[in-house]
Amino acid sequence: MPELASLLPMVAALVVIGAFAGVIGGLLGVGGGIVLVPAFFYAFGSLGYGGDQLMQICVATSMATIVITSLRSVSAHHRKGAVDWQVLRGWGPGLIIAAALGTFVASRVSSVTLQAVFGGLAGLAGLWMAFGRDSWRLGTAMPAEPARSALAGSVGFFSAMMGIGGGTFGVPLMTLYAMPIHRAVATASGFGVLIAVPSVIGFLLLPIANAPPYTVGAVNLPAFLVVIGTTLLTTPLGVRLAHAMNPKPLKRAFAIFLTLVALNMLRKVLGW
Repeated sequence: MPELASLLPMVAALVVIGAFAGVIGGLLGVGGGIVLVPAFFYAFGSLGYGGDQLMQICVATSMATIVITSLRSVSAHHRKGAVDWQVLRGWGPGLIIAAALGTFVASRVSSVTLQAVFGGLAGLAGLWMAFGRDSWRLGTAMPAEPARSALAGSVGFFSAMMGIGGGTFGVPLMTLYAMPIHRAVATASGFGVLIAVPSVIGFLLLPIANAPPYTVGAVNLPAFLVVIGTTLLTTPLGVRLAHAMNPKPLKRAFAIFLTLVALNMLRKVLGW
């Protein structure tokens, strides 16, 4: 059993990570994974854990938290009648199959490859947050087949590779097809469930060498429990802050922060 002295620094780092992710999620409406994965990466790495499979631990543990947070979110949105269940039924099979495939690939590539995928796509997400316009459109209604399966497959596959839910890609995609933003956010919370569940099942079966204490497969249980607990406490604070101030400048600031985090991860990939 790990000594208490080795657990305390990890738990302290996880409390800070969960608190920050909760506030940012409540304030800006961004999914926790886009914050948690790089935070886990730097926290576990600085404590000497993970080795060549560090990113797999970060992605898997982020996905485990998304199962819980997405279920809570989609339930709350459903009570308000905001979830488009027709879209979820149509996109669900593609999301599930692609998420399982993305998890399979993520479990077999190197940590550096996952860093490159996360860094590149997170950088694009940061640029979208900074420069995207609500008026941009790809169509006036959600696409039919075969475009629907292709888009669902892309969202599910890359979300699983990055350890994020459906919001980062799903919300802008649905708004590009003229879905109102609140309905897109509500429906994307359902994307998170469909992506995270098959991903977590796959990652639980992945053995990891030099893992942090109490890691099952690639999912670190202390990180999962601490982050869930702290985000439950701090997300309402972020929501209150969002109603008390103009979130647009903060969203731009977070976009810059996310882009810098992504560039730093890419820098590490290139060995600079």
